[in-house]
Amino acid sequence: MNIRIGNGYDMHRLVAERPLILGGVKIEHELGLLGHSDADVLTHAIMDALLGALSLGDIGLYFPPTDAKWAGADSIELLKQVHSLIVDRGWQIANIDTVVVAERPKLKPHIHTMRDRLAAALNLSPEQVGVKATTNEELDATGREEGICAYAVVLLTQ
Repeated sequence: MNIRIGNGYDMHRLVAERPLILGGVKIEHELGLLGHSDADVLTHAIMDALLGALSLGDIGLYFPPTDAKWAGADSIELLKQVHSLIVDRGWQIANIDTVVVAERPKLKPHIHTMRDRLAAALNLSPEQVGVKATTNEELDATGREEGICAYAVVLLTQ
């Protein structure tokens, strides 16, 4: 069996007057993530992991922030496009494991919804998508609530 592993990372700044979207789920919070698209760091990290597993570059190559057509884009829709690139090359996702790093809001109540939303977008069972959350114990920019970041690892099989 042919396998490939990819990892991804993304971080965006927290600002006022933006929605907070993680894993395709809008979460009530006084701050949201700043970015050209919806700034969904969890979904972006997964996209980069998928692309990296097959040496296809990163999401900036496919959805550059300099291109106005991606302004405000729904990252779940972008994820579906990246997934098509993977499937078109004869690969399938075996599993995804992720972690979101945020001091606030507490993400535990949203984990299952994020996992289900991501799984549905990728035609996977929820058991194939791991979503975890942690804090940075008030250390660094994430710990000071200046931003939120996410890490993702994917395993592809052919």
